[in-house]
Amino acid sequence: MERFLRSWRQDALNRGQHDSAIYIGDKVLALTTKDSDSDAFWLAQVHFSNNNFTRALALLSRKDLVSRSTACRYLAAHCYIKQNQFDEALSILGEHNPTDLIRNNHTRRKIQHINNQSHVTLRNGKTATPRGERAEERERDEANNVRFEAAMCYLRGLCFSKQNAFDRARDCYKDAVRIDVQCFEAFDQLMKNSLMSPTEELEFLESLDFDSVSSPDPMMAQEAAHFTKMLYTTRLSKYSSPTILSDATETLSTHYNLAENPDILLSRAEALYTQCRFPEALELTSSILSTSQPPDLTTTNTSIPAQNNLGHAPAIYPLHLACLYETGATNALFLLSHMLADHSPEEPYTYLAIGVYYLSVSKVAEARRFFSKASLLDPHSAPAWIGFAHTFAAEGEHDQAIAAYSTAARLFQGSHLPQLFLGMQHLALNNMALAHEYLSAAYTMSTGAKLGSVPKISTALAVGGDPLVLNELGVVHYHLSHLEKAVEYFQQALALAASLHCEPSAWVATRANLGHSFRRLDLLPEALNEYDECLRVGAGGSSMGYSPFLGSGPGGSASVTTSSGVGGYEDRGLTGSLHTSRGLVLLQLGRTTEAVAALHEAVRVLGASGGGDAAGGAGVAGTLLSRALELWALEGRQQGRQTFEEDYRAACTPVPINPTKRRGTNRSHNLKGKERTAPEEMSRRRARQGPVVEEWTDEVAHATPQTEEDNVEMDLDDAADGLLRRALGRVRPSRQRRAAAPATLEMDTETSAPSGGRSRGIRHGRSHSRQ
Repeated sequence: MERFLRSWRQDALNRGQHDSAIYIGDKVLALTTKDSDSDAFWLAQVHFSNNNFTRALALLSRKDLVSRSTACRYLAAHCYIKQNQFDEALSILGEHNPTDLIRNNHTRRKIQHINNQSHVTLRNGKTATPRGERAEERERDEANNVRFEAAMCYLRGLCFSKQNAFDRARDCYKDAVRIDVQCFEAFDQLMKNSLMSPTEELEFLESLDFDSVSSPDPMMAQEAAHFTKMLYTTRLSKYSSPTILSDATETLSTHYNLAENPDILLSRAEALYTQCRFPEALELTSSILSTSQPPDLTTTNTSIPAQNNLGHAPAIYPLHLACLYETGATNALFLLSHMLADHSPEEPYTYLAIGVYYLSVSKVAEARRFFSKASLLDPHSAPAWIGFAHTFAAEGEHDQAIAAYSTAARLFQGSHLPQLFLGMQHLALNNMALAHEYLSAAYTMSTGAKLGSVPKISTALAVGGDPLVLNELGVVHYHLSHLEKAVEYFQQALALAASLHCEPSAWVATRANLGHSFRRLDLLPEALNEYDECLRVGAGGSSMGYSPFLGSGPGGSASVTTSSGVGGYEDRGLTGSLHTSRGLVLLQLGRTTEAVAALHEAVRVLGASGGGDAAGGAGVAGTLLSRALELWALEGRQQGRQTFEEDYRAACTPVPINPTKRRGTNRSHNLKGKERTAPEEMSRRRARQGPVVEEWTDEVAHATPQTEEDNVEMDLDDAADGLLRRALGRVRPSRQRRAAAPATLEMDTETSAPSGGRSRGIRHGRSHSRQ
């Protein structure tokens, strides 16, 4: 009868019929006198699974199982935790971890290896097992007790974390995994709550004893240990060694056919997100949230695509929302928020989605309210706390933002992001000392390097890290006028971003900062190269930029439209500032014409930005443009005057007459004739040749309107003609002067008109070429 009832009880539990299992389990417990402890524990587990925590506690207390059984003590403490009675749970669990079990792992493995050996042959030829059935059962009970001890360490960590004792909680979680490496709940709490830095996570993973993984098949024990280690590796921070993470993900995807597994896809999406490859990460998260539906169902039932986003692990939603925000998919955020609010109104990620949507449409007050609601539902939600702090930073409320980021830094001690954002807020407040302190702490957390040091690229690749931290450290040193150090940080950030295969358009600002540092160091060619590279990437030289995701539907289909500008920085005026800086460098290099063109483009871009800080920057570009135009006009005037003086000196210099040289018909040949003819002979020839006056008159008819520089040149021409007339008057008789008087007027017209006309023609052509 007992065997029949236990079979009935188990069958009801397998079908999810908890009431039937409880009813039959109670009869089993009443009938049995032997092994009643195991039947009582089984019935208490059914009550726990059915959320009847009080009935489970009453059953365990009535039989006094808590003091006799480790498993019952674990179940009773778990019931108290589910009821938020953490002090009562700690009174059952105790506050100290059984660290002696950690040292006995190796010994237990030896015993297990001996027990797994084959039969022993005796002298009489018979075989016998080294241990009896009772010894084997005792060892199984010991192994179960060890697992329950590890599980109780995990429960202690939960209690301490609820009491905000995060250091003690971290130690409990680590001891739980060290005692039983298969206690995944404790390892997941360590990774999910960022209780260790990326470097500490790698060190902790290497210290775990994966050889203790038990397998039903002893021949598969080593492969099972390797498989478990790779699974744990995918849960590490994506800022740690990227090579180890990619190798583990690739092996699980190819060798074990887990390429479509949601956890493996989520790990890949997180790695892409840290590399600023937001469209690719969004494709993966969309594929996780999408379920394969038959074509007829997807076309007839319009509610199925909305249901595709439900029923997934909560860890997928924060990353998916972040990718939607970064790609500017406000419509997709709106639809997802409404769907989650309708179907999951009590989940923290629902309010997180609504807050992200309001933040994307610049409704900061509403976003703050929903981020606060999400943090109240899940006090250990890092995205909710970071989003709540971002709302204050978006409004320029630096003090409130610092307070919120400080809370996040206390809750998530191993994450470098709160320290990074604290440093950025102090940088905005011009508190350079505090900014450098927080950013150095973030740099140490993300890379594991020492404070104040910049490792070589090979060292950074071995450890990993966040290039954004290096960029912010470079900005601090730039404001402190430590330009050589700033250049080193900017170059290191770009090198690390390139080695991590980050999207180039995401680091245009860092490259622009490098160009500014070069400019202040008077390394003008290097600065100009960096600005040109920034504009090249922004004009489409990279593979892709920030692209809005404008599609929804089954299968994660999307239509991607590339945004204009430098990878989404157009609204912040980065493109205009790049043109302005480029124009300034060109002015310093003396390339005025190119500087005018660059500054004109800067004014156009900044003026068309729609107001704000970008439009305000157009004033600086406009001022530089007016100065550049003045320099351009001055250089043109000086060049024209220099050309005139050279022509005048060449015309007034007496050279031997070459009678065989024929005078040409155009202006250049006339000038060569002047250079080879004496002034007296030239005047005599002009007096005899009337058609020459008509020739120059025709050229003047096509001249452009006179400018200030043309008037100056004509005045110089008149002065030169006066000097020439006085010289001719001194050497010729009065009769010849009277006869030459009409020729002098013609010569005046001839001398002034060609010079002015030629100069104006050159000016006109230059102005058109520069426009």
